[in-house]
Amino acid sequence: MQKAGYHTLFDSEAIAWTEAPDSARGLARQRFRWAYGTLQCLWKHRDATFRPRYGALGTIALPQVWLFQIAFSVVSPLVDLVLVWQIVSTGLDYLQHRGQFDDTNLIKMLIFYAAFMAVDLAAAALAFAMEKKEKWSLLWWLVLQRFGYRQLMYYVVVRSVWTAIRGPSVGWGKQDRKATVNTSDALKS
Repeated sequence: MQKAGYHTLFDSEAIAWTEAPDSARGLARQRFRWAYGTLQCLWKHRDATFRPRYGALGTIALPQVWLFQIAFSVVSPLVDLVLVWQIVSTGLDYLQHRGQFDDTNLIKMLIFYAAFMAVDLAAAALAFAMEKKEKWSLLWWLVLQRFGYRQLMYYVVVRSVWTAIRGPSVGWGKQDRKATVNTSDALKS
């Protein structure tokens, strides 16, 4: 829309109803559609990326999506794998050389991982601070989210990037609709 010269407005009071998946498989299928669709949009509008002519869309939004939603999601599993490898390697080293055991590498890795988590948490805290009505109690779920949901998202993004590189046509798939949400209860909260 911005490329065509239109402007968009944001309505913070808007309400949109949707049905969330109720299984890990359904969630993975939904997030694959979203990740692949994001890649399609990024590729379609790649000519606007880093172009000041398109304002914040070209200089901030599109590069941010490329970096945080695609590049970091593809690289982040390596951070987790290196941590797991270091823990296993240190454990094996301890079992083999108890008397001469050196935990320096493990300590360094844990410090780097803690810094990674702190940056992640700080970015989320900044987002919470910018959104005045957000529930701060949700912030701590970010730490738990790193172990489970993130791995699902790594799989989904890597799969969508790999699918895009291979080039097959991807359909939207069928979303299971169960109509289990009671809107009157949702409106009360």
